[in-house]
Amino acid sequence: MTGWTRAHWEAIADRLLDGLLPYATPGLAQYRLPGPASHSGPWSDGLEGFARSFLLAAFRIAGSGGQVAPALIERYAAGLAAGTDRHHPEHWPPITDRAQPMVEAASVAIALHESRPWLWDHLDDTVRHQVADWLGGFVGADVNDSNWRLFQVITEEFLASVGAPHDRGEIDAGLARLDDWYRGGGWYTDGDGRKFDYYNAWALHLYPVLWERIAGPRADAGTVTRQRERLRQFLSAHQHFFGSDGAPVHQGRSLTYRFATTAPLWAGALADATPLPPGRTRRLASGTLRHFAERGAPDERGLLTLGWYGPFRPVTQRYSGPASPYWASKAFLGLLLPADHPVWTATEEPGPVDLTDTTLALPAPGWLLHSTAADGIVRLVNHGSDRLPPPPARDEDSPHYAKLAYSTATAPDTPTGPDNHIALLAPDGTPSPRGRIRPMGADGRRAASRQDAGIETVSVVHGPWEVRVHRVDAPPGTPVREGGWAVADDTAPPLAQTGPGRALARRGDGLTSAIVGLYGWGDAAGTVVRTLDANACGRHSATPVLEGAGPLLVTLVALGVHAPATGVSVSVDDDATVEIRFPDGTRERVPRVTPRPASPPGPAPEGRS
Repeated sequence: MTGWTRAHWEAIADRLLDGLLPYATPGLAQYRLPGPASHSGPWSDGLEGFARSFLLAAFRIAGSGGQVAPALIERYAAGLAAGTDRHHPEHWPPITDRAQPMVEAASVAIALHESRPWLWDHLDDTVRHQVADWLGGFVGADVNDSNWRLFQVITEEFLASVGAPHDRGEIDAGLARLDDWYRGGGWYTDGDGRKFDYYNAWALHLYPVLWERIAGPRADAGTVTRQRERLRQFLSAHQHFFGSDGAPVHQGRSLTYRFATTAPLWAGALADATPLPPGRTRRLASGTLRHFAERGAPDERGLLTLGWYGPFRPVTQRYSGPASPYWASKAFLGLLLPADHPVWTATEEPGPVDLTDTTLALPAPGWLLHSTAADGIVRLVNHGSDRLPPPPARDEDSPHYAKLAYSTATAPDTPTGPDNHIALLAPDGTPSPRGRIRPMGADGRRAASRQDAGIETVSVVHGPWEVRVHRVDAPPGTPVREGGWAVADDTAPPLAQTGPGRALARRGDGLTSAIVGLYGWGDAAGTVVRTLDANACGRHSATPVLEGAGPLLVTLVALGVHAPATGVSVSVDDDATVEIRFPDGTRERVPRVTPRPASPPGPAPEGRS
């Protein structure tokens, strides 16, 4: 499928490590990469460069049994000595309450554990004491109540492994908090609220596996069994998030971590907690690494920039600094598996998207996935993840959470755009936000939710199509605008075509986004909204859009390579039940009253141990 082997992974790892060296401080304790500082400042950013690249170096060292250039081991040994020496001019910022060094400490702890025979065991006692003292800043500290709890778990477990002061109660409390966030089916919310994204992949499932490796016999057997089973369930769904070209679905925050999306695939193999055959694990992971490598990540300097393919700041957050993208190092976890392990020796096997059209409902996050084998595209319909704090707190829509849909072939226009959004228009043309998403269930081919603006939407998917049934609770005549997918290209603006109640945008390679008013939109001509430098997938982007009004609006949106926007029809009964007919004869009925869950989804019955 990809032709990529372990040697390709080692070569990319070496290229990334070599690319950082020109930006090392003289004592090798920090890496000061070019670019604007994060909100934590250059001092913390320099530590981030060391910690995240140390994670990559540790996987490379351990995976080769220490058979790497001695200079690589010496480089990180020197950086540890300087960074943890409070009197050294390059010393690291201390670990304090809710501060960024907490994140980086966990990477340092993991790297020290995995490279222990070649690095930690050869440090002199003074340096080992310095390192333990710096990591010990976690003990008793106040930690953000999110995936950060696992940074404390990891760091203090490493301290326990070397006989340094730690608090077993804090480790246990962090693991128990993870249980509180479990929503079933392998899915966690990242803290309270409905915060579903790739932090399930590169944090909430990954760190328990790494903790288990550090804890060894100290790990509670029941906790390990439970976490492995959840990972197994998660990977059953996660394998569906990758397109045939290796692109992951473009949704959520911290997307600049790019191929870190593959980390749980390797973690499942490491922990014997995966339902995937080994050849599929490698095909999915290698496909994603190759996808980015062929599109400029790393760049000609061997650096990972703040962006998606090339630099693109809108996929970053305030905490993102020049070295933040190196959390992508987690993707190289597979190097810890020996060269003769089946994930490296088995013939690659197709991923789900390669085999057949698939529809998968994920009730916990409120998502529908639908993919098409003909063009290898995966689409995610979002009726459940908004990343807003729990009520009554409010926050602004994020383009990476508030859209109705995301895919492996597109990205949302940022900071705002009409793509995959339905809004009431104010007199001045200002669109209403989606706001808090109130899920109403996901099952079979459909999912539904209600948004703050008073719009209830039921999505029904089939092949490349999504039919959206909108029931609008607004004064008669209130204008409504809805957009389809934003398609983007670096080389030229996408082609636009419009007509009565329809519009499409088509890229030069045939990728097409179409929107058609099936009911309630009238005959007003569709439009195509164009933007420049607002999309992670290309400089020129275009979104097909409809405007209309009415209490019941039914829309067809399609995304695919020359995806047909014809052949789907609807009829509406006297009781406002909508019947949808797809070209192959498949029919779906959407009743006037959409069933609602009896209560919001909560933690799985298993609770905590």
